[in-house]
Amino acid sequence: MDPSPPPSSETVARRFRRQPRRDTAPELAVRRRLHARGVRYRVDVRPSPATRARGDLVWKGRRLVVFLDGCFWHACPECGHLPHANSAWWAAKLAGNTARDRRADAVLRAEGWRVLRFWEHEDPDAVADAICRALGRPVSGEVSSPGAVTAASTGPRATTRAGRRRPHRR
Repeated sequence: MDPSPPPSSETVARRFRRQPRRDTAPELAVRRRLHARGVRYRVDVRPSPATRARGDLVWKGRRLVVFLDGCFWHACPECGHLPHANSAWWAAKLAGNTARDRRADAVLRAEGWRVLRFWEHEDPDAVADAICRALGRPVSGEVSSPGAVTAASTGPRATTRAGRRRPHRR
């Protein structure tokens, strides 16, 4: 691909320079919902040395990586669009981005990773539910059977219903 064309205006140049690579509003919304459910994760991690892709949320032990893709940068078929200025360059750039995403997915899956991709416009609660399902965690609104043992109900920091810590059993 050709080097970046000159920006159509200084305002556009400033806007694109300010684009965050991590901690975007959709990422923060999903992370808040997962954290409220007791789900912990690693942020902005490269899961494999075989790819430069950095997962937005990563569970190395579970071999699960989640990407929360921006609609513009990853060419969302529902709401992505091409800018009018330099449209040929942008078409090639966005096609390259999606091809890179597919290559990263293939490399990670070949190494045994589960890859989940979501668009920034998707409902954060639905995204958090899908992630919880992939992790084998209860989903909001779903009730597990009484007495069911979950990962959250075992372990050294588990609490009783009254909020007291359970005694450690050996």
